Amino acid sequence: MQPLPALPASLRRWDIFCKVVDHFGDAGVAWRLARQLTREHDLEVTLWIDQPAALAAMVPGLDSNRTMQRLAGVTVRWRDTCGAGTAPAAVVIDTFGGGLPDDYVHAMAASRSPSQWFVLEYLSAEAWIETAHGRPSPHPSLGLERTFWFPGFTAATGGLLREHDLLLRRDAFLGDADAQAMFWETLHLGPPEPSGRRVSLFCYPHAPIAMLLDQWARGAQRVDCLVPAGTAAAAIHAWLDGARWAPGTPVHRGQLTLHAIPFLTQDRYDALLWACDLNFVRGEDSFVRAQWAGKPLVWQAYPQRESAHEVKLAAFVDRYLRLPGGASDQASYQTTPLRAGLSGSKPAPQHDAPAAIRGLWQAWNDVDGASSVGEAWERWRRFEPAIAAHARSWTHSLIGVPELGAGLVMAVRSKV
Repeated sequence: MQPLPALPASLRRWDIFCKVVDHFGDAGVAWRLARQLTREHDLEVTLWIDQPAALAAMVPGLDSNRTMQRLAGVTVRWRDTCGAGTAPAAVVIDTFGGGLPDDYVHAMAASRSPSQWFVLEYLSAEAWIETAHGRPSPHPSLGLERTFWFPGFTAATGGLLREHDLLLRRDAFLGDADAQAMFWETLHLGPPEPSGRRVSLFCYPHAPIAMLLDQWARGAQRVDCLVPAGTAAAAIHAWLDGARWAPGTPVHRGQLTLHAIPFLTQDRYDALLWACDLNFVRGEDSFVRAQWAGKPLVWQAYPQRESAHEVKLAAFVDRYLRLPGGASDQASYQTTPLRAGLSGSKPAPQHDAPAAIRGLWQAWNDVDGASSVGEAWERWRRFEPAIAAHARSWTHSLIGVPELGAGLVMAVRSKV
């Protein structure tokens, strides 16, 4: 990814506004975008967030009681302090359609040099976002132009966040046994056993956690399950039935060892995803980072009214089981490993690897008509080598998808 020319000084001040709905996901995406725009495009970025505490776990040194502070080159401010006297930035990003403070919008309207206003929407694999991406939409009463920016998995979308050196850092880590050993030591863990499976588990509280843990406990292969602090805490404590569980004090049940780990910074969470054999992720930020990890993953979509999240889930699974699109992607992708299953096996069509992926994702998201998560897991694990090969191919195919931060910078430049 070639570096972009710097924006002129008049366009270098950007404001990002975030209203937190999904506690870690929204804050995580907003922070990652702010940090990347600062580091890779030399921009002056302020992140206005309504729940600074949501950042505290993932941003070292952040004090959620301070109304303004500067970390990693980004100014972090409480959204509530954005009042009538706040001068609008040259570029304004409203993350996830949370809206901007009224006084701020009126100041934009009164400015001689109106801000470029982008509404960063939620990530989706649905086909319709290609027609909506990049489209202008005037403010209903003030006439200010807004541009809707849809992250996605094709060249016709806003793409995905990816630092320029992300895959190089990933590969360097995976090729360095000492670096991996040091990482596991910081989590009070030894190196993985060659015959076992190491899994990260980050999910919402309503996931069928107990059934999955039961299945791993009575399974044929050792599973080390790593759970960040606060993840579905009530469900896991209920499953443990009062057993003491804390970082450095794992719980053993049959073939399963359950490890509590601290909530990690974004960079360290990336390393966790790279180092594990399988990653259960949720929402948006961890979902995207798991895809860049190149490892098998299971996604839990953020629950929405009238089961709208099931549409997003189905759209992504459909796309994941083929390519994001484009002739170059087709040329670089091999479908044989995913269809073939384990060496020498001839599974029935309903039990092939794509069906196993779809089945586990549906069970984990409690889609109507899905099998139990225990049954879905047993089907999935039969095809694990093929699924792992597919995960690597999927990551490779995403390299041609636009980089979200760079795309925003290019869009700003094009409007001058």
